[in-house]
Amino acid sequence: MAARRDSDSRKLLKRLRDTLAAPGKGQDRLNDITHQIADSMATEVCSIYLFRDADTLELCSSEGLKAEAVHNIRLKLGEGLVGRVARTGRPINTPNAPAEPGFRFMPESGEEVFPGFLGVPIQRVGERLGVLVVQSRAAELFTEDEVYGLEVVAMVLAEMAELGAFGDSQGDGGLQQHRFPQVFRGATGQEGAAEGRVWLHEPRVVITNPVGDDPQKERARLIESVAMLRSHVDTMIAASDSAASEYTEVMEAYRMFANSRSWLRRMEEDIELGLSAEAAVEKEQSLARSRLESAADPYLRDRLHDLDDLSNRLLRILTGQGRDTGAEMPENPILVARNIGPAELLEYGRKLKGVVLQEGSVGSHAAIVARALAIPLVVHAERIASEALNGDQILVDGDAGTVHLRPEDSVAAAFRDKIAMQAEAQSRYAGLRDLPAEALCGTTVKLYMNAGLMADLPSLQNSGAEGVGLFRTELQFLTRTRVPRRSELAALYSHVLDNAHGLPVMFRTLDIGSDKVLPYMKPQDEPNPAMGWRAIRVGLDKRGVLQMQLQALIRAAVGRPLYVMFPFVAEMAEFEAARRLLMESVGREQKLGHDLPSDIRVGAMIETPSMAFAPQRFFEMCDFISVGGNDLKQFFFAADAENERVRRRYDTLSASYLTMLEQICRRCDEARVPVSFCGEDAGRPIEAVTFAALGFRRLSMRPASIGPVKHLIRRVSLEGLKAVIDQGRNDGLPNLRRQITDWIARQ
Repeated sequence: MAARRDSDSRKLLKRLRDTLAAPGKGQDRLNDITHQIADSMATEVCSIYLFRDADTLELCSSEGLKAEAVHNIRLKLGEGLVGRVARTGRPINTPNAPAEPGFRFMPESGEEVFPGFLGVPIQRVGERLGVLVVQSRAAELFTEDEVYGLEVVAMVLAEMAELGAFGDSQGDGGLQQHRFPQVFRGATGQEGAAEGRVWLHEPRVVITNPVGDDPQKERARLIESVAMLRSHVDTMIAASDSAASEYTEVMEAYRMFANSRSWLRRMEEDIELGLSAEAAVEKEQSLARSRLESAADPYLRDRLHDLDDLSNRLLRILTGQGRDTGAEMPENPILVARNIGPAELLEYGRKLKGVVLQEGSVGSHAAIVARALAIPLVVHAERIASEALNGDQILVDGDAGTVHLRPEDSVAAAFRDKIAMQAEAQSRYAGLRDLPAEALCGTTVKLYMNAGLMADLPSLQNSGAEGVGLFRTELQFLTRTRVPRRSELAALYSHVLDNAHGLPVMFRTLDIGSDKVLPYMKPQDEPNPAMGWRAIRVGLDKRGVLQMQLQALIRAAVGRPLYVMFPFVAEMAEFEAARRLLMESVGREQKLGHDLPSDIRVGAMIETPSMAFAPQRFFEMCDFISVGGNDLKQFFFAADAENERVRRRYDTLSASYLTMLEQICRRCDEARVPVSFCGEDAGRPIEAVTFAALGFRRLSMRPASIGPVKHLIRRVSLEGLKAVIDQGRNDGLPNLRRQITDWIARQ
C-alpha cells in the first residue's frame, strides 16, 4: 500500500512539473493543477488560495467550487479555516468543517456540501505564499499519508510560485514577480536616509528541479551532501578555541542538529514521495520553521537560526550555489538580509550606505554595529529578503522605518529632496564645529559622542565632540568566536586613547545579556532577558572576565586618565563590589611593577528607576554618572523597547519622566558629581535642550546629532525653557511636548 502511495505521489508531482514546463498563462496552469490534484486524491474539491497582499488571501483557482467564486472570495489572515492555516503555517484536517471554530460560511462558494476539509500551507522557508485545500462529501478525516502527501504537493507549488508559474493568476495583486514598486514598513534600528542598490547578504538558493525522477539517485545525493555537511561542522568545531567552553557547547548543539537521524529520515521520506533532494531539504526547513516560530520556549525559537543555517548550508552543497555568485557589489550598496551577525556586518564596513533586515530587532547586535557605522538601519521589514534582487533600486528611510523597493520616479525624486535637505543642514552645522554649545542664557553644555569601533574615532574630531561619553566595549566581544585575550583588549583600548588625542573616553565595561548574547556564551532561558542576567550582574558573577577587562583598561591607559563606568547598576552594593574589583586590579598591577594611569575616575550608569532613589552615599562614591536613557525609559514606563505596540505610546517629554530626570540631576549636584545623559533621545534636538534645561550639562549621542543639537542649544535660553517646563507641571499637564515645541518655535 505504501509503495502504491509513493508511486501515485511521484506520478502526480511529475504531472505538475510538466504543467510548469508547458507554455500558457498562469491561470491556465492553476486550473490544470487543481484538476490534477482533485483527480489524484479522489476528492470533489481542490482549491488554491494565494496571497494578494501581506494580509489577504484570494481564491485563485478551484476544481469543484462555484466558478464565480474564483477571484471573488478573499479572506484576511486568520479568517476562516483557510486563514487559520495561513496564519499558523500548520495543516487543518477535519471531517466536519462547518463545526470547526472560526469556520466562515461563504454561500457564494457552494462548499457547504463538502464537510471533509484538509488545508495545508503553501510556504517556502517561513515565507507565506498561500493555502492548498482539498474537500470531500464524505465526513471523514483524511489519513496521515494523505496529509503528508498534500504537504509534499504544496512544497512543489511553492517552488512553482517562486519561479513565476502563476504570474498572471491574480490580476494586479498577489505574488509580485520582482518588478513592481513595493513599500515595506518596519522599525527604526538607526536613523538616517540612504538611496542605493540592493546587495543581498545571502542570495537565495534557487531550486529549479523540485520533482525528482529517480528516488534512489536523489537519496544518494542527499546522503552524500549530509556527510559533507557533517564534516564541515566537525572542522568548524576543531578550529574553534577549545578553551571557550561555552562556545564549544553551542557548536556541539549545532553538530547535534547536523547528525539528527530523524531530520535525515524525514527528508528521505519526502524523496520517496517524489521530491528532489533540494526540495526535500527545503520542505523540512519550512515545516520546522513554522513550528519553532510559534514555540513558547525562547530557547527553541533561538534554535531556529541553527536549523536555518544548517539547511541553507546543505542546500548550497546540493545545488553548488555558494554565497559567491559572481555578482559584483553595486555602487552605493544597501545590504538586505533576513538577519545578520555583528561580525558579518563589520566585514562589509563603511562600504554600505544602509541595511535592511527582514528580522532583527531595535537592540540587536546588528543595530549596535549599524549605529557605530552611522548607517541607516530598518528592521522587521517583512518579506523583503525574498522580494529584493541584487541591483534593485532601494530607498531606506531610517527615520520613519520605511523602505521603498523599486520606487516610482516621483517617490525617488521626493526622497532625494529629503536627502539633499539633510546634507545641506549638515553643511551648515559644520560651521558650528569649533563653537561651544552655549545657550542664550550663558549656560554651556558639553556634547560627547557614543562609540564602539575604531572606525568611530575620526568622528571625534570631525563632529566637534568634546570626548567619548560612551565607548561600548562589548562590540569587541560580540564580533569574535572566542573570548578576546587581555593583550588584545589592552592594545585596542590603547589605540582608542591614542586616537582620542587627549580628549576623555568613558569606557563602559562589558554590557552583555538581554539582546546581546555572545556567540560563545550559553544562552540563558529567561522569560524577560532585558530584566534578567545582564551587564554588571554577569560581570560580578563571572569575575574572571570582568577582572581581565579591567586589567586591560589599566594597562592601556598608562600615564593617561582612565574613565571606567559600570552598566545597569540597580543597587548600591553592585557598584561597591565592581569598584572594589577595579581597585584590587589597580593594586595588583602596582605590585607587579606596572605603570599606572595618571588618574582613575569610576562612574556608574543609571538605567533603572531604583537608582534615582539610591542612598546619597552612592552619588558621593561616584566620580561621574551617566543616565542610560534607552533602558531607563523602558523600565520607567514598563514598555519593552522591542515591542512596537507599546514603546511608541510613551513620550520622553512626559511630565513624570522629566521630573525623575530632574531629581537625578539635583541629587548629583548635591553630591558635586558630574552627570550626563546618554542615549538616542540625547541626539534629538528638542529632547536634548529639554534635558539641558533640567540640569544636564553633558549629553552623549551619535556624532551626526551633535551639529543639530548644538544649533538648537545656541538659539534658546535654557532658563526660559525651564520656566515653560515648570509651568506645565504646575498646571498638571501629563505631557509637555506641545508646550515645549511651541515655545521653541517662537524663539
